[in-house]
Amino acid sequence: MAATGNGKAKRDTYRHGNLRNALIEAALELARRGGPEAVVLRAATRQAGVAPNAAYRHFADRDALLHAVSQTAMGQVARTMEAEQAALPPAEDPVAAARARFRAVGTGYLRFAQEEPGLFRTAFHVPGDMTHAAADTAAGSTGKTPFELLGDALDDLVATGLLAEDRRPGAEFLAWSAVHGLAVLLIDGPLRGLHPTQAHEAGRHVIDMIERGI
Repeated sequence: MAATGNGKAKRDTYRHGNLRNALIEAALELARRGGPEAVVLRAATRQAGVAPNAAYRHFADRDALLHAVSQTAMGQVARTMEAEQAALPPAEDPVAAARARFRAVGTGYLRFAQEEPGLFRTAFHVPGDMTHAAADTAAGSTGKTPFELLGDALDDLVATGLLAEDRRPGAEFLAWSAVHGLAVLLIDGPLRGLHPTQAHEAGRHVIDMIERGI
């Protein structure tokens, strides 16, 4: 902050495009606490410490800000899935490694939903096709979206012989539907009262079911 001649403080931050990022970060915090409904332009500008009209230089309306936050949250889902895979112990057997990486996609997805329910809800609040979801903001550190990470894991199952090639088409939609359904039940549905150990076991059983099904 710099002082002006009349003694008032003058903001000298948020130059060169930083305001857009600051608003997204502020809105992410709102989403973390209250889900997509909490993402409001005026609240985001207040948290970022700027005048309400400043947001319109970067976002046409509340929906535009919410979409940016949704995509950023989706990128965080991807990074959690990547971290789950990266934490796997080394496996010399390529078949065991492919299976573990596939399961880590599901466990990472469920872990994010339970640890960050507000951001999880926000990530999937704004609908969009898969082409749009492949934007940089929706990707993890590898440049892959959650959907692409799942697809890669399924391709590895085919390459190692765990999944028949003729059963590969569309398998990601079946797997994602099952895991996402459980995630929603755990954070917003009748399973939200489960003890964390029970929730973990439910996730393991669902992934077992998916493996057997595909």
